[in-house]
Amino acid sequence: MILHAARAAASCPKGTRWALAFLRVTLRSVATAVETGAENVTWDLGDLYAGVDDPAYTRDADEALQAAKRFRERHAGAVASLDPGTLAEAVAEFERIRAQIYRVRLFVELQFEADATEEHGALLQRAKERETAVLTELLFFDLEWSRTEDDLVDAVLSAPVLQKYRYALASRRRFSAYLLSEPEERIAAEKDITGVDTWRRLYGELLSRLRVRLDDRELSYAEAAPLLETLTDRAARRDVSEAITAGLETEVRMRAFVLNTVVNDRAVEDRLRGYRTWISAFNLEHEISDEAVDALVESVVARFDIARRHFRLRARLLGLDRLASYDLTAPVAEDVPAVSWDEAHAIILDAYGAFSPLAREIVDRAFDGRWIDAALRPTKGAGAFCTRPEPRSHPFVLVNYTANWRAVTTVAHELGHALHGVLAQPQGFLNGSYPLTVAETASVLGESLTYDTLRRREQDPRAQLALIVSQLDTFVRTAFMPVAGNRFEHALHTKRRAEGDLPVERINELWVEALRGYWGDAVDGVADRAVWWSATPHFVFAPGYMYPYAFGLLLSFSIYRRWVDEGDALVEPILDFLRAGATKPPAELVRGVGFDLGDPAFWQHGLDAVEALVVEAEDLAARMPAE
Repeated sequence: MILHAARAAASCPKGTRWALAFLRVTLRSVATAVETGAENVTWDLGDLYAGVDDPAYTRDADEALQAAKRFRERHAGAVASLDPGTLAEAVAEFERIRAQIYRVRLFVELQFEADATEEHGALLQRAKERETAVLTELLFFDLEWSRTEDDLVDAVLSAPVLQKYRYALASRRRFSAYLLSEPEERIAAEKDITGVDTWRRLYGELLSRLRVRLDDRELSYAEAAPLLETLTDRAARRDVSEAITAGLETEVRMRAFVLNTVVNDRAVEDRLRGYRTWISAFNLEHEISDEAVDALVESVVARFDIARRHFRLRARLLGLDRLASYDLTAPVAEDVPAVSWDEAHAIILDAYGAFSPLAREIVDRAFDGRWIDAALRPTKGAGAFCTRPEPRSHPFVLVNYTANWRAVTTVAHELGHALHGVLAQPQGFLNGSYPLTVAETASVLGESLTYDTLRRREQDPRAQLALIVSQLDTFVRTAFMPVAGNRFEHALHTKRRAEGDLPVERINELWVEALRGYWGDAVDGVADRAVWWSATPHFVFAPGYMYPYAFGLLLSFSIYRRWVDEGDALVEPILDFLRAGATKPPAELVRGVGFDLGDPAFWQHGLDAVEALVVEAEDLAARMPAE
């Protein structure tokens, strides 16, 4: 879902690169036995390379490293003294090298995601080592540029020849107060491969080998968790939930050990670099202040009642007094027809076409050009993601298509990321690396458009209600659950720094406390989920990567609701927002579509829009004839 910006690993700072290959969040259905028509829908990686034995693959990998070494020889020690023309040439070469090694790593990463064999894992590790070698050679450029005197920077950046890179260069200096010496930075980059990144790799392997036993079957977590979204029998859902808990308890102490190690690594890094809080580095990376994040989190926590209203509505629709933890995603309609891949294609094109012919054309190219891998395979990565395009190619989308409504909207969501990537691609590789804070704009727009299209096609009020509930399920899990996760992370990092390594029981307590604050009295069985924190890889792979889900959804749904109200007048401003990539700060991009991140009431707009959807569902349920 959210992996588009995350997949821009070549531009991510230390500590997230390994993470982002493994953020396979099972927020949506992953496995089914139903034939969908997507069984042969696989992407064509030939647009990158013919294979790892393709001479172009080896040539690009080797040339990137040699080019990085030449770049260092030519410019090291002189960045501050470069005239505007020479600096522009240097930045263009820096960008070219970064894009080239990203292409090399992307190719094997996509192979691994589509078929997570040991062979592909070894190739991915080798590609990451190559990428690290290249990026280490380039480290000096950011270090020297960040330490250049402000007056010199202002003079250079005012030159017309640097117009294209002005914001990219200016924004790269935001880390200047937190950089170490070049020898220290080189050591840190090299040690990542054998240090915290190795612990993250271990965590990924621990999750991938986790097994859930159901009767005579043995399932992966990615196969078992979606059953809670499809089983209509409550006792069966309870059995699945208990089986998942039992599976998660296996090796949980090892996962807790890895979590403690990663959390402590974050503490050491913050101390050495001087970051104020455990999440300050992440916030700086994504161009949002600690204060703005605090305001977002406080706003969402204050409106957890919206999620609880949704849970209570779900309980009524299921004929229950109160939901249990295993009822949170239970189907509220029993006879939902399967949606074939071809039908999904048509629905999604109609949805994007209702917004813009250009958006429809780009999305259709993704289907026809084999940008998508949708087939289910035992060794395929779970969840969904979209990569950022490199200069010579296009985005790639991975989904596990299961022929239900949520599967359709998941495809639409990821294709929104693809739309964003294609529109921003002309800005170049550096300018196309927009932060997570704006990365969900096109994806939530596409998802919302698709839900509206599905609703227009459904005449049955019960099916209409089920669709709204399905949309709310996604929104609640995207806006409210991640903030509960953020509260858990905050407690985790704070307590680890004060108390040392936290035993499993203590971590469980912090997780239960965060869930209890989120669910309130609307859901029973919070203690049953005590070890489920260990199935959320974000806490290990990318500390801090929770609140951006809420940020993105509330911003994007606010934009979507404004488009619904204003129509075609807002289409071009939204497309311009997407075309801009990372050429402007997020606050300026958001102003272009009529919102102010500095407005204390900003987040309330998005929360009000989600609440309006809950009210609509409640009203529709109240009018529903009794069976």
